Amino acid sequence: MRHDPLNDIINHIKNASKIGIQEIEVRPAARTIGRVLKVMQDYNYLKSFEVIEDSQGSKFRIILSDTINNCGVIKPRFPVKIKNLEKYEARYLPAQDYGILILTTTRGIMSHVEARKNGLGGKLLAWVY
Repeated sequence: MRHDPLNDIINHIKNASKIGIQEIEVRPAARTIGRVLKVMQDYNYLKSFEVIEDSQGSKFRIILSDTINNCGVIKPRFPVKIKNLEKYEARYLPAQDYGILILTTTRGIMSHVEARKNGLGGKLLAWVY
């Protein structure tokens, strides 16, 4: 039984990126995970991903780009206000304007850059650089 499928998939992406694998298949294909992958794709950390339906359920086929240095899930899911976002950037990202924090807001899952532009806070999910 998996306790955190998002953590499993992010770790799978990180490990595949470290050893140079370009295409991976991971399951389960949940909507939340798909939205996190979409944010990663928007910032060119993934080339593409698609949902594959099979007899055991659905899974993601992810094609990686060579731009991921490190990534991870933030646990516990810290609630963050827009004015406190810089503290978490310094904690999880190596430098300013290098990498993204992925958070869930009332308007969906987005990066910290979009959240700051929209003036939204939320809960932190993951980081990528």
